[in-house]
Amino acid sequence: MKKLFACLTLTLALAGHALAASATSACTQFVPDGQFPTLSNPRMAPKTHMLCYSDYVVLHSGVTHGPLWSAEHITRDHLEAAKDMTRTNRFFEDNRLPDGDGATLADYKRSGFDRGHMSPAGNRWNPQAMAESFSLANIVPQNRENNQRLWSHIETAVRKLATKYGDAYVVTGPLFTGAQLQTIGASRVLVPTQIFKVVYVPSQQLAFAVVASNTSDERYELRSVRDLEAQSGIAFPGIPANVAAQQKVSFNGRAFAVRKWGW
Repeated sequence: MKKLFACLTLTLALAGHALAASATSACTQFVPDGQFPTLSNPRMAPKTHMLCYSDYVVLHSGVTHGPLWSAEHITRDHLEAAKDMTRTNRFFEDNRLPDGDGATLADYKRSGFDRGHMSPAGNRWNPQAMAESFSLANIVPQNRENNQRLWSHIETAVRKLATKYGDAYVVTGPLFTGAQLQTIGASRVLVPTQIFKVVYVPSQQLAFAVVASNTSDERYELRSVRDLEAQSGIAFPGIPANVAAQQKVSFNGRAFAVRKWGW
């Protein structure tokens, strides 16, 4: 009986691994060169789960009770189709996460924070993608003014950049700095101190990171991807090393301007 139980346990484990591998391989179109962001800081690794949706992929943390990163591949054609989509606003809890790992709808009630999308609803180009963008696994507690003003402008500017050059790979996520971090709800969902967005435009061999404070004061910085890797503990192996080390854009609050350096 013990051998039968051990055999059954191993079979189920292997089956689960195969399903996870299958789900992961199905998501590689959302990251450059099929390479997912990796956690270079081992303290971030416990209780993480990768969740594949039809139009983006998330690495979720059962410690922060939210995404560590959310990756998408946006194209000119999809962004054009997204203009005709109606925002659904039906937030939901993803039941693929282990009990207690994810945030709940109740956590955000009267929290004072917006439910801030990492891969934004405004990029979703069909009904399924729009609906899935409202998974709480893709959401962080975001300052309301930040979400509706500065961060909204940044998302719009990235769409303009992808439309101009054909496509872009984008990874968005939270940063947590300092010893005293705020939480919301019974799940104790960690509130980010900052939010980052990494943008890679393959046709221009251009990559950069935007880091914004999760406050109402509209503070942000433009950095190289390499600089963000050092701060975040997340590496982006799909972006060529020489591109990740440079930052060739400026931001005027409405759009990104690319500084042409010899191409």
